[in-house]
Amino acid sequence: MDHKAVLARYDRDMRENATPDGPDARIERAGAVVRQVADAEGWNGVLWSDLDPAGADRAIHEQVAYFTGLGRDFEWKLYGHDRPADLGARLTAAGFRAEPEETLLIGETGRLALDAAPPAGIRLVQATDPAGVDLVVDVHEKAFGTDGTRLRHRLLARLAAAPGTVVAVVALAGDEPVSAARMELVPGTLFAGLWGGGTVEGWRGRGIYRALVAHRAHVAAAHGYRYLQVDASPMSRPILERLGFHALSTTTPYLYES
Repeated sequence: MDHKAVLARYDRDMRENATPDGPDARIERAGAVVRQVADAEGWNGVLWSDLDPAGADRAIHEQVAYFTGLGRDFEWKLYGHDRPADLGARLTAAGFRAEPEETLLIGETGRLALDAAPPAGIRLVQATDPAGVDLVVDVHEKAFGTDGTRLRHRLLARLAAAPGTVVAVVALAGDEPVSAARMELVPGTLFAGLWGGGTVEGWRGRGIYRALVAHRAHVAAAHGYRYLQVDASPMSRPILERLGFHALSTTTPYLYES
């Protein structure tokens, strides 16, 4: 993989020329900043910027004023290769709070190790209706300890408005949901994003997460997507790299509460 070329294409297709991630969202360009604006249940934030030291602070304060004027909390998604190099420090000085850093991993669907089947007693089921979404959200809340209200809202809206752009999968042990994940297929690009992979404690370390990655990769390849993208935690990064993913950058969410 040509890391530099793939990263440049990712920045162009998935960030600078991003498409909304739901029916209630829109993409706006404000000078050298690209942002998504959604309802209160959706994701609001800055996806891309091309700033220099002279104008960075002004651009930051303009985004703060814009989103707070809407009454929205928002995220500035900062990548390790974004400029200026001290943009993270500038965001912190402006009142943002940094979440843990993750690694931007990208893999080519045609070169990944996709022979990972679910372990014995586990079956993978695609969520296509409210009952299936509830199973995915149940896993999310148990695995990550966070409220799944927004996830439920976003998944149901996406499945209703554009079902061909999202794949949500739950792993069941009998009737018990023990792991889940989703994939977003971005029309007009070569990229599909893997999101939300989580396994309930007590079921980890059995290969379920790996099987969910392989399942989604097969689906992406069948739909003609060349690349899979993941914002990987330290826990998932080693698994994904063994499957053939490459680390191209880092990503850190900077959160601003209005």
